Amino acid sequence: MSRTTLRIVIILAAVSMVGIVLTQIYWVRRAFDLRENQFNRDVNTALSSVAAQLFKINNTPSPSNNPVEQISTNYFIVNINGPVNNGLLGFLLATEFEKRNITAGFEYGVYDCIDQCMVGGNYASPKKTKLEVPIQQFPALQNDGYYFGVQFPRVQADLLSQMGIWGFSSAVMLIVVFFFAYTLFVILKQRRLSEVQKDFINNMTHEFKTPLSTIALSTEVLKDPAIVHHPERLLNYATIIGNENQRLKQQVERVLQMARLDKEDIGLKRELLDIHDLIREAVGNISLALKGKNGKITLDTQARPSLVSADKLHLTNVFFNLLDNAVKYTTRPPEIVISTTSSQGHVVIRIGDKGTGISRENQRKVFHRFYRVPTGNVHDVKGFGIGLNYVKLIVESHQAKISLESEPGKGSIFTIRFPAA
Repeated sequence: MSRTTLRIVIILAAVSMVGIVLTQIYWVRRAFDLRENQFNRDVNTALSSVAAQLFKINNTPSPSNNPVEQISTNYFIVNINGPVNNGLLGFLLATEFEKRNITAGFEYGVYDCIDQCMVGGNYASPKKTKLEVPIQQFPALQNDGYYFGVQFPRVQADLLSQMGIWGFSSAVMLIVVFFFAYTLFVILKQRRLSEVQKDFINNMTHEFKTPLSTIALSTEVLKDPAIVHHPERLLNYATIIGNENQRLKQQVERVLQMARLDKEDIGLKRELLDIHDLIREAVGNISLALKGKNGKITLDTQARPSLVSADKLHLTNVFFNLLDNAVKYTTRPPEIVISTTSSQGHVVIRIGDKGTGISRENQRKVFHRFYRVPTGNVHDVKGFGIGLNYVKLIVESHQAKISLESEPGKGSIFTIRFPAA
């Protein structure tokens, strides 16, 4: 699938998922509004019935207009033509609410015309459950007549609890959205891995083809019987074959190292080592390549103590890889500075260069396997993109940490904090 096709598919799928979610939200909200309206109608009917019974008990004429007023979403008042007993009111309210299947807990209060205040604070629940609900203050009204108020403290929660099927469908929708996002993430990640592995195979093919071609050409020259009369040429081509063979061996060894690391079979052989000796050994290994580019290395070894418990081969390879990158990734004679210091029980190694540098967006990716900093159509530096990943894995397997500071055009500094022995 091409990149454009994949992008279109992802956009269409995302738009469809957003549309489904918005539709679900709309219908859930609509269902809640319908339930809330039904609740308000039931409460009005129940309170009207209570008012009619109170008018009959008190032998007072019922008003021509509706005595029930809804002050807010959860507060209702009922105007009556005389005082009412608090206990009787509670019984009538509970009875009427139970008839209409109103299960929300409520509190009620009666307006005292003498003291001009609400006398209430009783809480009741048709569910016959004991709930710890704080009594709320009834709002003050500009009303001098007789009335009582009914308040539902948890009406929103009760209405939501009754929307079982809608809650279930919303939960299913959230799960679907989560798995959609996760599937999308996996697809993009797998595509990225596929591209990276494809680049790796292309790089590896080129890295193997070049020395093999050189060996093949040198072999053809050595087949000429007259070559024995030119010992200097014979030695030159034999040296070329030896160098290319060593190059192939190093490339194969790198790939095998990463295969072993994939199986978590690093097999560290720890021993007590002087970090300065390992650094000097890595510098010696890179000296020929450095000399070929007229570069120089400055050593500043101040760490005391400098002993660490580490695998000599792997840790030397770590330093060699970092120095090799510093030599390769520069457009001018390499200038490398290696310093060591001691800090809180650690040996801190800094390897800095004045090379091409790495942009901030690529700094967090350079330690990923097979990743190489994009250079457009320029491929002057060959590699597999496994060097820094190998460095990070080896450093972390020694319970150490590595970090990178870099700026394009100004070089890079790799810092390793290694536990001192």
